[in-house]
Amino acid sequence: MLKFYFAPQTCALASHLALEEAGAVYEAIRVDFAKEEQRKPDYLKINPKGRVPALVTDRGILTETPAILFYIAQTHPAANLAPLNDAFELGRIQAFNSYLCSTVHVAHAHKPRGYRWADDAAAIAEMKRKVPENIAACFALIEDEMFAGPFVMGDNFTIADPYLFTIATWLEGDGVDPAQFPKVLAHRNRMAARPAFRRVLAAQA
Repeated sequence: MLKFYFAPQTCALASHLALEEAGAVYEAIRVDFAKEEQRKPDYLKINPKGRVPALVTDRGILTETPAILFYIAQTHPAANLAPLNDAFELGRIQAFNSYLCSTVHVAHAHKPRGYRWADDAAAIAEMKRKVPENIAACFALIEDEMFAGPFVMGDNFTIADPYLFTIATWLEGDGVDPAQFPKVLAHRNRMAARPAFRRVLAAQA
């Protein structure tokens, strides 16, 4: 059985949702950030990065959201979470998820975790100040250029959808009004109504 390590209100939500959408058989294990369990030796043996998510498989451990999402799609092909036989369309999904991981998530992290990039208090404060502007610019690009609708890639639900949903739930906390992005907001509302979301919400409560 797969073992999935998560913490509430983190990017692990995307992989948790994908596991549910895929109908995967897995055990969800909470990592309590309030108790700093992610920094304790037992968890660092699982993920030396001290972060979530982590997925324990019969062949080893995977970390990083795009990799876990792709693994779920590949190992559960009947769920049709990715166009596995279309290299170009699969590349488009990977490009979108990579943008969320390498650009949007990093822009978000400058608010709660500016200490990763600077020690100077003024520099950290300036990074926080820029977060709403940077996040709004990222989502404007998603809204105008990258989101096909009704799902990210078009008519079919894919592994890009739980990832976008997860990061879109951070908009208000980043000081950005989601009403600026009606397509993204409508997508967020549709995702929240899916049975998989309700099951994961109950599991993470």
